[in-house]
Parts: sequence; structure tokens; C-alpha cells
Amino acid sequence: MAKQVTAYVKLQCPGGQATPAPPVGPALGAHGVNIGQFVKQFNEKTAELKGMMVPIVITVYSDRSFEFITKSPPAAILLKQAAGIPIEKKKGGDLITGDEKAKKTGKYKGFKVTQKQVVEIAQKKIKDLNARDLDHAARIIAGTARSMGLTVEG
Repeated sequence: MAKQVTAYVKLQCPGGQATPAPPVGPALGAHGVNIGQFVKQFNEKTAELKGMMVPIVITVYSDRSFEFITKSPPAAILLKQAAGIPIEKKKGGDLITGDEKAKKTGKYKGFKVTQKQVVEIAQKKIKDLNARDLDHAARIIAGTARSMGLTVEG
């Protein structure tokens, strides 16, 4: 008999540096998953992405076993890295209100990315994007860059 899926858990953890502390511990503990085993497997699989936020989808089964899929890092983080912007840490539990969000929109004016960098990011993310081809994926990434206030050259 096939295993029955009891939950899908979506998280973002720093690659190669996951710990049983929040958000991993509470999210998986609620479903009875062995947190230590998950942390060990995740850190081994994402060692090359050390420190970069990695989205993951964890499938939890009725016998408390699990599988997980790692996705590519968010486009905004890859664009910040390409433009040479230091990646800031978010404070836990802080909510951004509408006024604060309006102030932050386009806050990276003056930073630039080239079309070549945009295409490289699109190649990394194409399997996670809803794009029909590489050109379409590059346009999606360029739009993200423009919404961040970055200038796309070339």
C-alpha cells in the first residue's frame, strides 16, 4: 500500500545552516517528523548554497517519514547578489505595513545588473518559474529587478 500524504510544509531556510530552532522545529514538530534527521539531510543537500535562503517543500507522510524538494533561491536574493548589494537579515516576526512597504519599493535605485546577469539568473530559476522559454524567464527576472529599483543594462 502506498504511503498517505498528511501534510505539505513550505519553508525558507539558509542553505547548509538549518537548525531545529524556528521556523524548522515548530513546523515539522507539529507533524511528528524527526527534526534532527531533516536538518542533517537538508544541510548535506544544500551545503553549496551556504547562507543563501533556499525555499523547500516538505512532504510529510502518515508514518511520519518525509521527503523534501529544494527550489532555487528567490530571484530578489540572486539579483541583489549580482548587483553587489549586501543581503540584510529580516528581524523575526516583524510585519511590514503598507506605508513601510511603499517606502521600501524601489529602494535599490542606483544599482545595476546587466542583461547577461539577468539571463544567468533566469537559467538558474527557469524550472521554478512559470515561463515557456528562457527569453520569457529573463523578462520575468528583469521585471523583478525593475520593481526592486535596479537598472537593467544592455
